Order: sequence, then structure tokens, then C-alpha cells
Amino acid sequence: MPQINAAAALQISMLLFALPAQYFISQWYGTDSAERSQITERIIASWSISTRSYFSLDAWADCLKLWLSKTRTCLHVELLILHFRNWYYGENKTKSGDNAAKPRSYLAASTHVHSPKPEYIKFRVGQVIIHRRFGYSGVIVGWDVKANTPEEQLQPRYPPVKQDLKDTPHYRILINKANGFGKSTAYVSEEEITVIMGLEVVHHPDMETYFSGYDGSKYIMQPWLKKLYPHD
Repeated sequence: MPQINAAAALQISMLLFALPAQYFISQWYGTDSAERSQITERIIASWSISTRSYFSLDAWADCLKLWLSKTRTCLHVELLILHFRNWYYGENKTKSGDNAAKPRSYLAASTHVHSPKPEYIKFRVGQVIIHRRFGYSGVIVGWDVKANTPEEQLQPRYPPVKQDLKDTPHYRILINKANGFGKSTAYVSEEEITVIMGLEVVHHPDMETYFSGYDGSKYIMQPWLKKLYPHD
């Protein structure tokens, strides 16, 4: 029997809700088809906004991270939330005998120590970067030796002509809120970014979770992050 995750269940619920909603509209607002169509569109748009705000794991996680960053109660909260997101959205798990293997961490969120550091990893955690194509700035908070995302995300991201990029270093970025880019983080290949100097201020609610200050060339990692990237 196929498995139904939370996102699929929500979509099914919305579809089931649509029929009685349309019946209600037809009863209370007359039989004019144009009017019913406009009202239906407004209800669906309102429902869509509500689901993104109240039924989205990302929205609740971002609120939690913002509150915890203000209270400075836990330096590991970002990693915990990342691991929970990986579990929530479903990870590729392999089995050995009767026991399932340990869950895999994606998007440079692994808690294993990145040592030794390969010479071909060009950039370091704490460096400020700018995206070559989109123009936003940000700071590196983690890296993988190659793209580490679920396979279903790799295929649309890297078409056949760019398949070789999957095997190049990838970096997790906290995006500078001052750019107004609309996203708070990014996971990009090495060829998409370049390091910039002289930009000390990166505005992001998680900066104090990852860094304790700025040394003139890059941000200084918090002790827990330095343990994960001892050579950066």
C-alpha cells in the first residue's frame, strides 16, 4: 500500500473541502456562475495563504529559530531543526538485515567532523559570498564535498548538461536579509558563488547561533561549529 505523507494528506483534505465549499457558495450567493467563480477563487487563495502560514513546517521552524536566537538558549537548535525537517519530509533510508540504517543528513547539515578537509574545497565556513547569477550576499555555514540532497531534488536542479555539477563542492548559505531575496538559506555549488571582502554586516536571525564575531576577513565560528569544521 502506498504511503501518504503529511503534505499529500493536506492536499487531499483541500480537495475534499472544495466540493462542500462550492455548494455553500451556490446556496448563499445565488446562481450567477461568474460571481460564484470569483468567490471560489478568493476562498481558495485565502485558504492557500492560511495553509502556508499555519500548516507549513518551515514557517513554524523559522518562528522557533527566531525566538530561540533572541533568547540565545541553544546553539544547536538550527541543526536539530534541520534534522527534524529531513525526517519530516522523508529521507532515503537503507536497511541492513532487520535494522534500518541511520538517517542521512542533507544540505551540509551533517554533524560529523569534516576532517581532513580536501584541498579542492575552495571556500571556508564564515566567509561572506555573493551569488554570481542572483546577486544576493550571505555567509557560508557548512559544506559538502559534493551535492548532498535527496535524489528527487537533484534531477530537476541539474539537467543533463549540468550533471557534472552534482560532483562538485556545495555550500550552505545564510542569505543576507538586507538583499530582500525572499529566501533565508541556500544550498549552492561552488561555481555559483565568489568570496567578497569588506562586507562585515550580514543580517540574518541565525547569525549568533553560528558565529561569535567578525575578524576582518570572515566570521568567527561558535565553538560547536568549529568542532565540525576544524580546518576552516
